[in-house]
Amino acid sequence: MSTSPLFRPLQLGPLQLPNRIVMAPMTRSRSSQPGDVPNELMARYYAQRASAGLIVSEATQISRQGQGYSFTPGIYSEAQVAGWRQVTDAVHAAGGRMVLQLWHVGRMSHASFQADGKPVAPSALSPNAQVWVVGDDGIGRMVDCPMPREMTLGDIRAVIEDFRHAAANAMRAGFDGVEIHGGNGYLLDQFLRTTSNHRSDEYGGSVDRRIRFVEEVVAAVAGEVGVERTGIRLAPFITQRNMNCPEIIPTILHLAQKLDGMGLAYFHLAEADWDDAPQIPEAFRHELHRAYQGRVIVAGKYNINRAEHILNQGLADLVAFGRPFVANPDLPARFAKNLPLATLDHKSLFGGDARGYIDYRDYASDSTQASA
Repeated sequence: MSTSPLFRPLQLGPLQLPNRIVMAPMTRSRSSQPGDVPNELMARYYAQRASAGLIVSEATQISRQGQGYSFTPGIYSEAQVAGWRQVTDAVHAAGGRMVLQLWHVGRMSHASFQADGKPVAPSALSPNAQVWVVGDDGIGRMVDCPMPREMTLGDIRAVIEDFRHAAANAMRAGFDGVEIHGGNGYLLDQFLRTTSNHRSDEYGGSVDRRIRFVEEVVAAVAGEVGVERTGIRLAPFITQRNMNCPEIIPTILHLAQKLDGMGLAYFHLAEADWDDAPQIPEAFRHELHRAYQGRVIVAGKYNINRAEHILNQGLADLVAFGRPFVANPDLPARFAKNLPLATLDHKSLFGGDARGYIDYRDYASDSTQASA
């Protein structure tokens, strides 16, 4: 038995986790078309990785309006609910636990996903960013996001209801809980930042007004599935997509206090994972720990040494791994036995078929094949 803190059991709401290793949410764009429906291939992919203490699904749009990339799955149609049921059944049969990440991209979208050709956002401000869209020729390309339209109060109420309905669908699909995507420059994040939210009504201006939309989404979702089964992902230090807000850190900490008062199951801190990304200051981690007393998941280019260090410091309860889980479906076993990690094929991350998706082997299979 490993003595690593990664392998200490943990109670997360009603879930008893056998380890502190989380499979991070990762867009893979493998849903069936038309309809963005989860499928048997996805069920096999997630079930292969069921030894994680917790699996957080890839980001899943709560509505057609909430979509920003091609072939990402949804959770708003009956076909999508049935497709996700295949996935959760497979994960549970393999002994795993899984939550669904609820997603609305806001202005990070494309005209082809919108009924009127206009993505919605807190304010009509461009992200100056691109999204991956598959054209009529079947080829995926990065294309510019169009200028969004500012959401009306009716739009805001409708999106909150979409989150509530999606959370209810997630439970019908057999998930153990939900995670609200509030980071990475998507809709909830857009409301939090002064660089993307120029509203002068009750959803913009002061800190309390800018966090109001997030609070109302959380309340709607938690009212549907239970606060003990609800988590949120936030990304304070992202600066891309015109999100470099000078007020975001105190805003996030203020929101964290509010979420703590609501009894939210966990706070998922998404750290930037590119090579030259700014490091999260140690002081922020301590401030977050004081503001929010619930469970904290951290994610962002962690290796086993960094993961063990932050767990031992008491500044996180779980550590999420993304790309290492893609190439190593048996990642917890490899960590426990100090086994080498397989190499990821980056070219097969988004879209495609079984190659680079479900054909990665666990270490025992690779060793058996090599010795045969």
